Amino acid sequence: MELNLIKNDPWLEPYADAINGRHRYFLEKEKQLTKKGKSTLSDFADGYLYFGLHKTDKNWVLREWAPNATEIYVIGDFNGWQEDPKFAMKPKKDGNWEIKLPLDAMRHNELYKLKVKWNGGEGERIPAWATRVVQDDYTKIFSAQVWDPAEPYQMKVTNFKPDTNPLLIYECHIGMSQKEEKVGTYREFKDNVLPRVAKDGYNCIQIMAIQEHPYYGSFGYHVSSFFAPSSRFGTPDELKELIDTAHQMGIAVIMDIVHSHAVKNEQEGLGNFAGDPNQYFYPGDRHEHPAWDSLCFDYGKDNVIHFLLSNCKYWLEEFKFDGFRFDGVTSMLYYSHGLGEAFMNYGDYFNGHQDGNAICYLTLANRLIHQVNPHAITIAEEVSGMPGLAAPIDDGGYGFDYRMAMNIPDYWIKTIKEKIDEDWKPSSLFWEVTNRRADEKTISYAESHDQALVGDKTIIFRLIDADMYWHFQKGDENYTVNRGIALHKMIRLLTASTINGGYLNFMGNEFGHPEWIDFPREGNGWSYKYARRQWDLVDNKNLCYHYLGDFDQAMLQVIKSVKRFQKTKVQEIWHNDGDQILAYKRDELIFVFNFNPVRSFTDYGFLVPRGSYQVILNTDDKAYGGNGLNDDSVIHFTMFDPVYKKDRKEWLRLYVPARTAMVLRRIEKK
Repeated sequence: MELNLIKNDPWLEPYADAINGRHRYFLEKEKQLTKKGKSTLSDFADGYLYFGLHKTDKNWVLREWAPNATEIYVIGDFNGWQEDPKFAMKPKKDGNWEIKLPLDAMRHNELYKLKVKWNGGEGERIPAWATRVVQDDYTKIFSAQVWDPAEPYQMKVTNFKPDTNPLLIYECHIGMSQKEEKVGTYREFKDNVLPRVAKDGYNCIQIMAIQEHPYYGSFGYHVSSFFAPSSRFGTPDELKELIDTAHQMGIAVIMDIVHSHAVKNEQEGLGNFAGDPNQYFYPGDRHEHPAWDSLCFDYGKDNVIHFLLSNCKYWLEEFKFDGFRFDGVTSMLYYSHGLGEAFMNYGDYFNGHQDGNAICYLTLANRLIHQVNPHAITIAEEVSGMPGLAAPIDDGGYGFDYRMAMNIPDYWIKTIKEKIDEDWKPSSLFWEVTNRRADEKTISYAESHDQALVGDKTIIFRLIDADMYWHFQKGDENYTVNRGIALHKMIRLLTASTINGGYLNFMGNEFGHPEWIDFPREGNGWSYKYARRQWDLVDNKNLCYHYLGDFDQAMLQVIKSVKRFQKTKVQEIWHNDGDQILAYKRDELIFVFNFNPVRSFTDYGFLVPRGSYQVILNTDDKAYGGNGLNDDSVIHFTMFDPVYKKDRKEWLRLYVPARTAMVLRRIEKK
């Protein structure tokens, strides 16, 4: 039977064998892991309940997978960090090790590690399945920590269902979310940032850097302990409280999960856990990632699949995350990691240079995640355009709910950098924001954290640059500032209003946060100056930042005012590249853009469904830093034209000022 993925796209027919082969490989692996259907993937992914440190009614139990080890000792505060025969783990079958200790052998907050020995060497290691890892303030050494609070946090919301109509994501980082030059905490985020997110109208937060990582400046992408929430930001219970509070506000919480690679560190991570550097990772040329200075998981090993799938289930079950944004999917899909690849045609996706094991793992992960929580959200960060990534598994796809529309921010950057305003073509802009596969939902965004890092520039900084420092006081704006404010709003409105799945914004970019993101490092004197968010800027009504923040809030209200906005058709009404005018329709809303930097148009006509229309959002509104050239209280009536009588369309004539956009709603049909 032909898969729907191929039926929906005839251009995939020449590659039917490859697509069917990938799908069969997944089905066979799922069948194997579930013992021919006698269990489920969710049952298979219970590793976190077996491995790691657990407290039972009778004792402490610690288990690890270390097939190359010859001896393992538990060392820690409770035994002076010495090898003690009483704390020797015993080998079990399949390379597993186990120790059972009396309840008084270790206590809450005590530190511990494993002393692992193998033929020809030994080393101290943090358990791979550790759920609490902390760093000593003075020695900077990481250790596992016994986490057994007397009154663990109890979730108040137990059956949260995310609002995905549409999905409006606020991408954020706990540590850099505070105004002060320091590392922010889960509780500070809960108290200070969550209320802003709710007020702005976002219904989902995507949190970066949750999994423990030795180097803060890695932005959380060099993970060492996959089951441990980063202790830099607080305790596991405080993270649970943050998630629970978000759910009480109606905000979903998804996690930026890193299964594409792991940190090379041996003492903190999995790099050489028990004398076998390939225990978790590919051997040979595929062992190290050539661009990221990290290690690549061996997705062909059942034990590695078990580790990673269990990791997915752990975060869903133990912390009630609502899903994941999978980082670095392109790197997983190709032997080349996508480096130096052009991906010009479909043949590039089916040329035998794809990692079938990784493709199978991603499909298994999506199957598992939606088994554990049918309402879970999965998003793929993938740049190559691999067909089927966000198509249903049963159709032959990989099962992600969404894929990141990574072409859009790249296009905005290229346009701003390389084209003068007069060369911005509405036809090209519209094509770029609506160019996607019909059977896959996307997350559209103008910029994410990627565009805010040192070495790059945010949209607002590309538009205004140093004038932000000198002319962002209200009343002191110059041409560059006014242009930047106008285009910042228009770029966001065009991106957000053409979604077919969801929209994403990175924390602070909604109000044009100045400068870049630069984490403490040797090159900047270990400064936190650029690893924070200056909320006081948007709160200060004497500065222009609030114009952008207020507009962002109003824009989301417009999008949310239409039921299932993301599923309504985006229907182009008109474009004229010479005039630089664009108009399109969604449901009862009309979106009109004039990208012309100098020409305003009077009585510019559009053929629309007949009726009366009211402006509900205008980038030129004085409340958002515009000139207020239109009276938006005026009701616009369509004008009869006998030529279009059969189509029930009439002329809507508008005054469209230069470099502005407006949204009108049909309030009465004729």
